[in-house]
Amino acid sequence: MRILLSILALLFVLLQYDLWVGEGSLATAWRLQQDVKKQQLENDRLKERNASLAAEVVDLKQGLDAIEERARNELGMIKEGETFIQVVEPK
Repeated sequence: MRILLSILALLFVLLQYDLWVGEGSLATAWRLQQDVKKQQLENDRLKERNASLAAEVVDLKQGLDAIEERARNELGMIKEGETFIQVVEPK
């Protein structure tokens, strides 16, 4: 009877080892859940970025206003006949 209890106790310990430390353990499952949450946040951020870029593409295809705005803001261009005035604030 003692041998049977010893064998059962040993089997129980071995099964617990796999649950807590082995491959597919609770720690591994928790870490994978954290990785999934991080990836979902990254995916949401990229979806917002893609939506913004898609809206910009539509604006660029529909008219010259968006092109003119980018030329002014990013390239510092002005229209013919306009005067460029740069305001520099004191430090």
